[in-house]
Amino acid sequence: MLPATFKLCAGISYRHMRNMTGLRKNAMVAISHKLSGLTDPGPSSWISQVRRRSSLLSSRIEEEPCSEVDLAYVKQGQEALQKSINILSEQDGWQTEIETASGDKVLSKVLPDIGKVFKLEVVLDRHPDELYSELVDNMEQMGEWNPNVKQVKILQKIGQETMVTHEVSAETPGNVVGPRDFVSVRCAKRRGSTCFLAGMSTQHASMPEQKGVVRAENGPTCIVMRPCGEDPDKTKFTWLLSIDLKGWIPKSIINRVLSQTQLDFANHLRHRMAANGELEAAALTC
Repeated sequence: MLPATFKLCAGISYRHMRNMTGLRKNAMVAISHKLSGLTDPGPSSWISQVRRRSSLLSSRIEEEPCSEVDLAYVKQGQEALQKSINILSEQDGWQTEIETASGDKVLSKVLPDIGKVFKLEVVLDRHPDELYSELVDNMEQMGEWNPNVKQVKILQKIGQETMVTHEVSAETPGNVVGPRDFVSVRCAKRRGSTCFLAGMSTQHASMPEQKGVVRAENGPTCIVMRPCGEDPDKTKFTWLLSIDLKGWIPKSIINRVLSQTQLDFANHLRHRMAANGELEAAALTC
């Protein structure tokens, strides 16, 4: 299966930054969304709150000086988040691809200039903070619990919210879809009780295309985790995914593989969190 991760797609463009006074010597203003106060667990209210408070023109001073390239990565991550929020805010036009007896659901729709995107909607029996820690703080361990992923490596961190990663997927059964790799810029945010992990494809000097592995692209992509209204210790988990696998693969196969990959990811994550819970309980009894 393809990696149950968050893939990305866009080149870096920052020519306009080169003329900004003092950019090379001083810490610069990094573009940042003012996402805050996300406490309403309603199905669409959290999106409207994010959109009202989000602005690519707002900014804050980074803790460490940033280069032009660093600032471009920050901007890319912020753009991926904003685009994802815009897509998720549109409730109309989604078609059900798969729905399980337990209520896990994958939907899809076709968007201009992007193509077909997929949206996973599940409820997980863990608090958003725990899931955020597993998916962000322990990102490089994903290959240990998700058989669809061979490796996730952080290539660079920029500030507290931006990183560049390299991911390698496993091939599907029968090698219907062979291994793919991705270089991604990610934007991780926690605002109120809601957690975000957004991203899109990028380029990084330390990770050119690898021989024997197809470099795939996608984005915008985003995972949103927020407490359930009826039980704040459970999480409403939404994963927006768009991807270009490259190569000659029939669309019917792509649709089936991506939908199943999202469902598999939810189940693998459930098992991982359950195992973590058992380890914590065992440690308390020692």
